[in-house]
Amino acid sequence: MPAALARWAAAGMEASGLRRRLVHLDLKGAPPRVSYVAEVLPLLRALGATGLLLEYEDAFPYAGALGPLRAQHAYSPEEIRAILRLAKAQGLDVVPLVQTFGHMEFVLKHKEFSHLREVKTFPNALNPHKEESRALVKAMIDHVMALHEDLKWFHIGCDEVYYLGEGEESKQWLQQQENTPEKLCLSHIKAVASCLASSYPTVTPIVWDDMLRGISEEALSESGVPQLVEPMIWDYAADLDVESKVLLIEKYRRCGFSKVWFASAFKGATGVNQSLTLIGHHLKNHLQWLKVASNSPADVLQGIALTGWQRYDHFSVLCELFPVGIPSLAICLQALQNGGYSEKVKENVEKLLGMSNLETDTFMSTSLGTFPGSNILTLVTQVSFYLRSSVDELLERNRYVTGWFSPYHRKRKMVHPIIMHHFQPDAISLLSKWNAVVQDLQAAMEQVFHKCTIDEWMEENVHPSLQKLQQVVDDLDKAIKAQN
Repeated sequence: MPAALARWAAAGMEASGLRRRLVHLDLKGAPPRVSYVAEVLPLLRALGATGLLLEYEDAFPYAGALGPLRAQHAYSPEEIRAILRLAKAQGLDVVPLVQTFGHMEFVLKHKEFSHLREVKTFPNALNPHKEESRALVKAMIDHVMALHEDLKWFHIGCDEVYYLGEGEESKQWLQQQENTPEKLCLSHIKAVASCLASSYPTVTPIVWDDMLRGISEEALSESGVPQLVEPMIWDYAADLDVESKVLLIEKYRRCGFSKVWFASAFKGATGVNQSLTLIGHHLKNHLQWLKVASNSPADVLQGIALTGWQRYDHFSVLCELFPVGIPSLAICLQALQNGGYSEKVKENVEKLLGMSNLETDTFMSTSLGTFPGSNILTLVTQVSFYLRSSVDELLERNRYVTGWFSPYHRKRKMVHPIIMHHFQPDAISLLSKWNAVVQDLQAAMEQVFHKCTIDEWMEENVHPSLQKLQQVVDDLDKAIKAQN
């Protein structure tokens, strides 16, 4: 066993270092209705969650000068209070997450704030030199804080600050001796964390750690940042390198960070437009994090956030919907709580989800489940597996369609009366079947999501195939009428 791992292996920490397990709700896509949150929180608690990491983004009810940040489907202040009450009733801690540096697209896309971009043409990163940038960040934090009580932590984001140092003001600043992009990054994190500490002294800021990993120990130690924040080390890979994580934790400790968090993923990390969750990938990721925990000193570990990304960023498409990811979340939470995965853990998950057989290595689980939103999972699985393939089978591989009702024939409304009998019933039957499935899915989604989420998911995943099928049926009707 490598030296770094051997050091604490004997301590046998198992999962004790991961006693805090935060479920990440990424609300920048498909924010669920409060009624659904009320249904699902008792299940999360039963599965082993101890808290929620709420990434509000544009779903938060910003007001006044920050009003433009608020999406059409944003929660009202009353709804936020209701969610917080529901979490408290289940004994779940809440950690809000507000991006304050990178991933600021939801702010910097608006003309009112576009002058605060690091690079004029890109809305992702905030210009760290402007006083107005810090005032904006403070206002966002204050808005969110005003609706929360008794917070222990507040996540200030700060991951993936792309193009940092490439703005005009940064270029000038970097020309001065001893100035580096790393220093620029640390000074902004320090400014945000200090602002939070002075206004809310009992609340500890958390930051994503990717911008810190490559910074030298000397620069980190001298920055003063380790005394202000707790880094959240994230890695969503199934083959996560345990030893490098243990060494990273050692490095952070030497620099003065007293506590660290981990971040895994239960969905939303295997493909930007993924519609079904491959549970096996995420289970392996969590089992690797358990190894990191068992090889790290327990007193340094605060806990783990199980991320469930709903979009890769503000402008990307939706990935797996939250109800679709629940079986994966359930298995990952239970593996963390039990310090590993076994047949007993699987049986417990199946019992809690009302599923008789949960597959971890394929997308297909034969049983339907009784957990909140399980009907969405069943119908999304049908659509994802069979809609496009069944339509393509008819339109591209049926010899009667490709041979006697090609685009050339359709354009000229030509069809042989005998030939049409070979595929018209199939086309009509297929269309009617899929229309019924989609209607059921729409009804199920309406219980959980707002119209804008349903419209987006349907346009991305259903309409391309269904419209092709509808078009061929319509063209057939026109051709028959033209013949008659």
